[in-house]
Order: sequence, then C-alpha cells, then structure tokens
Amino acid sequence: MSKDEEEQSARGFKVSDRRRFVDEADPATEEREAVASAAPAASRPETGTAEDAAFHADDVPPHAHEMSFTTFVMGLSTQALMHLGEIPDPEAAQATDLSAAKQMIDLLGILREKTTGNLEPAEEQLLSSMLYDLRMRYVEVSRKR
Repeated sequence: MSKDEEEQSARGFKVSDRRRFVDEADPATEEREAVASAAPAASRPETGTAEDAAFHADDVPPHAHEMSFTTFVMGLSTQALMHLGEIPDPEAAQATDLSAAKQMIDLLGILREKTTGNLEPAEEQLLSSMLYDLRMRYVEVSRKR
C-alpha cells in the first residue's frame, strides 16, 4: 500500500473526482469543492484550522476584514441598542438588559475620554453623537420601566 493510500484509509474516505476539467478552470478551487462535497458536515472539524480558512476565504468579501475606529464604535453602539431593545436580538430571551446597555455606553464614554485629541474630527463627531443618542435612549427606556 502506498503512503497516499494509507493516509486515505486512515481518514476514512476516498475522494474520486470524475468531472472533466476545462483548461482555463482553477484547479485549486475545484479541488476544494471536491473535498468539501466529499466530507460529510459532521466529520468536518469545528475548530478554525488553516485548512478551514482556505475553504471559507473565498466566501468573505475583501472589505469584511477591514476594521477602523468607525466600525469599532458602530459595533459597540449596535450592541448597546440591542441591549436597550431598540434592535431585536433573536438569541436573547429578554428584550432589554439595562445593565448591559449601561456597560456598553460607559465603555464608549471611556473610549471617548481616552482618545481625546487623537481622533479625526469626523471620528470625534461620530463618537459624540452616538454617545449622546445612546444616553438619551437609555434614559427613555429606564423611565418606562
């Protein structure tokens, strides 16, 4: 038995691709598709290995990896709005969580305090307006309770 055959028998499956390949096709993409379709979902590893990243790298748009101060502030603000019940959270059993919302708003306040003088004017304006809006919404929601 050759080394490749031993490795295949140890894995428990063998991939036989019977498709005809076109010369201008990308063989690496076709190989990933063949391996992905041959392995059942339950046998695929759940951890983030380099092999998994290769399968899913094509699914992510190139701009999705960009992180900026603005996207960071917007993410924290969105979390605060979810805790305030302004944005429905399908996984949460409770509609509002004022303590979590307060924590997110306080975190944005600390971020504003610690970045004073280091932000661009647009970033400072965004952070200030988000903090003001979130604080007003927090007061409004807490009065309703």
